[in-house]
Amino acid sequence: MSVTLPPDYRPAESEPFMNAKQREYFRQKLLRWRGDLLQETSETLQHLQEGGLQEPDIADRASLETDRSLELRTRDRARKLIAKIDEALERIEGGSYGYCEETSEPINVRRLEARPIATLSLEAQERHERMEKTRRDD
Repeated sequence: MSVTLPPDYRPAESEPFMNAKQREYFRQKLLRWRGDLLQETSETLQHLQEGGLQEPDIADRASLETDRSLELRTRDRARKLIAKIDEALERIEGGSYGYCEETSEPINVRRLEARPIATLSLEAQERHERMEKTRRDD
């Protein structure tokens, strides 16, 4: 089922939750984000392949190695983020997108707008973070 969105469409709290327009909006948003991350990854790989560690100065080599390490960590975070985006796209297809994994309650549209891969409502996320903090403090 293909839904055409107006160019200025934004999900509103007043419309039915996760209606066809909202699902399509978030699907497109996730696909764009995924595409951007893949493009950045491709650019990083190209950059890493271009430059060898042929700097004659040891300080320059160390600086270059530090830069490469940072780029690789950033790409690893992007890879994990792409996996979460893929999971969110699967939830859209399966009909569970936008609903809290713990409570099955709708996740606020503003939260999904800010973090479209969210799987927990704000309240459940805060509970989860409090529990983590309690465990760390033990």
